[in-house]
Amino acid sequence: MNVHDSERIAGSLDAAGYLPAKDGIDPDLVVFNTCAVRENADNKLYGQLSFLAPDKKARPGMQIAVGGCLAQKDQGNIIERAPYVDVVFGTHNVGSLPMLLERARIEEESQVEILEALEHFPSTLPARRHSAFSAWVSVSVGCNNTCTFCIVPALRGREKDRPASDILKEVRTLVDQGVTEITLLGQNVNAYGVDFNDPTAFAKLLRECGKVDGLARVRFMSPHPRDFTDDVIAAMAETENVMPHLHMPLQSGSNSILQAMRRSYRTDRYLGIIEKVRSAMPAATITTDIIVGFPGESEADFQGTLDICTQARFLAAYTFQYSKRPGTPAATMVGQVPESVVAERYTRLHEFQSAISLSVNQELIGKNAEVLVSEYEGRRDGGKDRMSGRSRDFRLVHFDIDPANSPRPGDLVTVEIGAAKAFFVTATGLPKEVKRSRGGDAYQARVAEAKSTGVMLGIPTLPKYNF
Repeated sequence: MNVHDSERIAGSLDAAGYLPAKDGIDPDLVVFNTCAVRENADNKLYGQLSFLAPDKKARPGMQIAVGGCLAQKDQGNIIERAPYVDVVFGTHNVGSLPMLLERARIEEESQVEILEALEHFPSTLPARRHSAFSAWVSVSVGCNNTCTFCIVPALRGREKDRPASDILKEVRTLVDQGVTEITLLGQNVNAYGVDFNDPTAFAKLLRECGKVDGLARVRFMSPHPRDFTDDVIAAMAETENVMPHLHMPLQSGSNSILQAMRRSYRTDRYLGIIEKVRSAMPAATITTDIIVGFPGESEADFQGTLDICTQARFLAAYTFQYSKRPGTPAATMVGQVPESVVAERYTRLHEFQSAISLSVNQELIGKNAEVLVSEYEGRRDGGKDRMSGRSRDFRLVHFDIDPANSPRPGDLVTVEIGAAKAFFVTATGLPKEVKRSRGGDAYQARVAEAKSTGVMLGIPTLPKYNF
């Protein structure tokens, strides 16, 4: 969601006449789009601001802006801690940045504008996409859940759903521009429809995406187990371009901890969903999020998480050490787990899940995989020319290429998997089939644009931009 917001911020600056700073040139404007889920985000922001302070002093005309969730949370405190910041804007007014920058220049003082409610969906703003052929599409913003560890609902607001007609219009527009893969986004994406009282709305949306000609892949994140319904599973299984991969946060394998987290489901419900998904799509992979060290977590609670990992056989688990966020109920709960214990459990879970991930990936050896080639260009690895991409079930795949006839980023290739590691698989031999695609055409057009303007923007392998 933050990456998508950053694309909207960049697009708004484009529309206002800003030009991306060329590589090696000091920018006149630096924008930080922030997160507030974990404390480390705070530390990173203020560390980066301190790093820029000498540049700001040496070049007073340079501007610094801070937006996103941390800005929504800290508001005026950012100016108190870093008075040289020119603009602070929140999660509900990312499109206001150009106007606020102009006002700060004219009035020669910092501008802080934090709206408490969303006025317009970010999708109404122009975007400068990072990828030429893969795009994010927001179906909703905000969240109605009250998880005790999470500050996001307080910063993003209650859930607001976009009309399906608007979503599908954006999808078709993106496909017309060469996009072949979209990811539907929402803080609680499968609760889509709550605004208009239609619990089947998300399943319907998936099926409608399946009818969009030229759209090769559809993904979504992140669903909540509470709202995961059988009709969504059926839509996934019966819609060819919806990928056989489900990212569904677990957070904990202990029912008592789930209750303390106010997650509104228990482990049997979670495992039941996975069982239904795999029954409908035997080749589907599951990834998840897990928090280690939530207040009150005992060794037995932690063992419950390990047990769920064993039963669920996740392809990957994105694991996090619990981070106390002021303003959340969990921050003042009794039984805060010592940092040393949290760190030890985090390491143990990481090693435990890595072994499971390796086993899951080894199951693919000898089988074919269709890979969407990524925008990271071919790299030298042990004297070989290689490219990378994601399979339909979201595995990272590395494969050798013939430099004289290599696929383009955005193309689809079929490879045979010959080796596996915990975090990726490697193909044996050259691709068996290369399908030239509209995505590859879009990538080539983006490269040509970058070369003509001298600014390598939107191609992740080329120098990154900061305005």
